[in-house]
Amino acid sequence: MALAVGSAAGAAQSRDGSAYYARANTLGILGAYSWDSSHMLLGSADNRELLNVGISYSRRLWMNHIVNWQYDGELLPVALESDPLVLDTLNWTSPTVMTEKATVAQVGPCVPSSGSFSNVLDGITYSYTYTLTCSRQWTIGEAMSPVGFQWNFLPRHKTQALLEGHGGYMYSTRPIPIDPAGSFNFTFDIGGGFERFLSNSSSMRIEYRYHHLSNHNTATENPGIDNGLIQVVYCFRLGRR
Repeated sequence: MALAVGSAAGAAQSRDGSAYYARANTLGILGAYSWDSSHMLLGSADNRELLNVGISYSRRLWMNHIVNWQYDGELLPVALESDPLVLDTLNWTSPTVMTEKATVAQVGPCVPSSGSFSNVLDGITYSYTYTLTCSRQWTIGEAMSPVGFQWNFLPRHKTQALLEGHGGYMYSTRPIPIDPAGSFNFTFDIGGGFERFLSNSSSMRIEYRYHHLSNHNTATENPGIDNGLIQVVYCFRLGRR
């Protein structure tokens, strides 16, 4: 009888412990993409794209039956940013015949156009036709968000709503989003989503974040970029819990 009672108590404790869908330590493999930017809150650079690939690490800080509070940091060895480029082609017809081309990134979106110009100055006629065409340029960078927190709600359920926020930086191989803005930018994001547990040890997260990138006035210009970022993370347990 004593053995039976002890066995039943152990089974009940095991069932109660497994009622939470949560992990003490979690490693995630993530991918994120944003197809556009606009003046959502702080940034002013339009039509920028972001593409991130990296890993995340989460550590449980405190949990009850309502919320699971976690530290969450991210490392992004692949952080790509895309700017719209304007190719300006001038075809001079007077006083000499020649072609000039210039490619620049601007704060606003690129709008294709064409036209002509003619003016007489000191008896000399200056005339040309111009054509503005659009393309894109991807810039390679890396990013890190060492400060971050995540809150999962109702951790007894397989599907859990979550809120999160992160802060960090991005370093790019050339200045973004325009040349005077510099290559080092600070980042922060806030957002939410859902985490679906596939088992006690693995899960999938789908998140939407407001993501901001700017140099905090450490360069000549600071237009900043606001993106709506969609991120997917495959998570699995590190260790035994």
